[in-house]
Amino acid sequence: MTLQWRYTTRDDLSVLSLSGSLGEQALARFGGAVGWALARGTGPVVLDLTALSGWSADGQRAIADAARQLATHQRTLELAAIPADGSLVPDGRCPLMPVHPDLDAALAAHGAQTDGTEARQEWRTTAWPGGAS
Repeated sequence: MTLQWRYTTRDDLSVLSLSGSLGEQALARFGGAVGWALARGTGPVVLDLTALSGWSADGQRAIADAARQLATHQRTLELAAIPADGSLVPDGRCPLMPVHPDLDAALAAHGAQTDGTEARQEWRTTAWPGGAS
């Protein structure tokens, strides 16, 4: 299954949602999505993993790398709805990544609306579930 992503900016944070599997074949696409987030948003990035079907060790390392990359721009990466195995174990070089049980909890932690009314702009891959942009 190919990795798909949707990036949404909000007032003081952004959400990068993933769908599919984050494995070795998806690393370049995930890296591109993180670059997109760096270029188009400010504040924390919530990585919404609700629709992620799985992740490999390479995918987990890519998430830790993304957290380090965002930190160099004074931005944080937060995780929402990690896959059921919950096996993400960042190394000692990784900045703190808060983990939220779901996207609504992550948004609430920042005082953001959970009904989508604060969304400003959205970009997504063509095959994102629910339609193309």
